[in-house]
Amino acid sequence: MGIVLFLLRILFLGLFTVFSTLYGLVVFPFFLRSKNKNYQLSVLLRNAAPVLGLRVESRFSTASTQVKQAVYISNHQNNADLFCLTHAVTRGVVTVGKKSLIWVPFFGVLYWISGNFLINRSNREKALATIDQIVKKMQTTHLSILMFPEGTRSRGRGLLPFKAGAFHAAIKAGVPIIPIVCSNTHEQVKLGRWNNGEVIVEVLDPISTKGLTSEDAPELMQHCHQIMHSKFTELNATLKK
Repeated sequence: MGIVLFLLRILFLGLFTVFSTLYGLVVFPFFLRSKNKNYQLSVLLRNAAPVLGLRVESRFSTASTQVKQAVYISNHQNNADLFCLTHAVTRGVVTVGKKSLIWVPFFGVLYWISGNFLINRSNREKALATIDQIVKKMQTTHLSILMFPEGTRSRGRGLLPFKAGAFHAAIKAGVPIIPIVCSNTHEQVKLGRWNNGEVIVEVLDPISTKGLTSEDAPELMQHCHQIMHSKFTELNATLKK
């Protein structure tokens, strides 16, 4: 049964990837001005979670739902994020990813056409210049940004140290930081297992950047890391009960 389920899910993921890409390529060009393409894609991706045996619970703080524009930051664990973190993506939010994502078969083109921003992280000066461009784009489009401050997948190593880009962006744009924390999913998804358990994705209260300057970014970064680490520990303990 396990082998059959594994093969069926591999088939599903292949077909789902093709369908999602075709959907984006065919539909999104007609809505180039839409601020919600990434949200529409997120809704599509989150619907795949039950097929993979995942039960995802999303939680939103009341304060987070009242913010019109923000820099969202989230922990980044593995490929399961595609089906879990998407439960926290709301309208008017785009993500920021490495430029190299464009070369990932199927997903790269879909990621780009959904309105997400691609930056060059191999060069620090170019990355900072790109953040300035993103901030300007936020100010002219009123879009929110979702970033992964760890800079890479943690793959079971807990919450990794943060990089400062997201915090500089929030301070420069004059918008709050809204943390998103997903419970541990390391090695949780086994394609040959029917039930892959529960995942909790929680959107926390906004953290104001009002009155802050770039010199305050390290302290803000550390503050956010502490809050997210505490919530990550709490969510994992909740699921173990």
